[in-house]
Amino acid sequence: MKLEYKKIGDYIELVDKRNIRNEYTAKDLMGIRIDKTFIPSVANVSGTDLSKYKVVEKGMFAFSPMQVGRDKAVRVVLYQNEEPAIISPAYLTFAVKDREVLLPEYLMMNFLRSEMDRYGWFISDGSVRASLDWERFCEIEIPIPPIDKQEVVVKLYNSINQNVEYLKNGLDDLNKITKSFIDDIKVKRPHVKIGQFIEQSDLRNKHLDKMLDKYDVRGISTSKVLIPTNANLNGVKLDSYRVMLKGEFAYVPDTSRRGDKIALALNNDSPCLISSIYTVFKIKDQSKIMPEFLYLWFNRSEFDRYARYHSIGSAREVFSWEDMCDVKVPLPTIEEQRAIVKIHLVLHRRMELIEKYERQVKGLAPILIRGVVEEMNEVNV
Repeated sequence: MKLEYKKIGDYIELVDKRNIRNEYTAKDLMGIRIDKTFIPSVANVSGTDLSKYKVVEKGMFAFSPMQVGRDKAVRVVLYQNEEPAIISPAYLTFAVKDREVLLPEYLMMNFLRSEMDRYGWFISDGSVRASLDWERFCEIEIPIPPIDKQEVVVKLYNSINQNVEYLKNGLDDLNKITKSFIDDIKVKRPHVKIGQFIEQSDLRNKHLDKMLDKYDVRGISTSKVLIPTNANLNGVKLDSYRVMLKGEFAYVPDTSRRGDKIALALNNDSPCLISSIYTVFKIKDQSKIMPEFLYLWFNRSEFDRYARYHSIGSAREVFSWEDMCDVKVPLPTIEEQRAIVKIHLVLHRRMELIEKYERQVKGLAPILIRGVVEEMNEVNV
């Protein structure tokens, strides 16, 4: 007899605990991301009555029934922090009825499966909001093995997650070292305009012996990295596209539609193409200032604020090349620059490793569940 899939509605129930006494404030307000994690809310709740907000406690779930059709994802997340938080009253909160029959962690692992998102999208209604109401949500079916099998799967999954958290904790220390170094040299080192150290580069694709193609075109994000372009390049001539060599910077002068950040990147890889509307520049003499050190400064929020403040206050706000040359940075010795860049490189590699592990962990949940289902089916044959 095969392991049966059962409706989750038989195992869960709605919980509607409100912040009536206003025990929790805006600092405790959380939102739900599409990747099924909680995130501190950035909503402006000044003057909002938080007594109507829902309280979520450890072991409870939050579910956003809205825009499931739009996002093609079921936004469900298990709250695992010790201290309670509050969430928007638009979310639904629920809990497992009997933890001796179904573990909350095991249920959450099921929601990490891509087929769960596809199914939720399929059954969401056809309205403009494409929401997934509670009744339909409860009809979702999952395999529910004996509790001891659930415990084994959850324990393995949690142990791997803990390793990722351990790596994340190490990031905080590295970030503090980098930040304290920059803060220290801001006080102890002279501030100089970077215009004397940088110059524009205007190498075009047509100037290359072997021209780059559309697969080499990149965009620039406000996260300060190069990204694959979203532009439709079918039939587009790339002759006039700018070439960005390794070690060169590029930024988007137009700052009016990018919030409070400026889109800028340093190319640490092979040559690529970028739009001709972007400005490309490089360091004249790397024995005086390292590209990687300057990039650290560009990543600071104070640089973003400076760029936005000095953008022209018209309908099209622009941070010009002259504005860029006027930027002042504290200039430590080249040896000090190498030291902090080396720490930042370790930090960057650690972040890449964490991102890789997180992708693997996310893919591990469906594998573990499929494994326990197959094991149970073999036993029951």
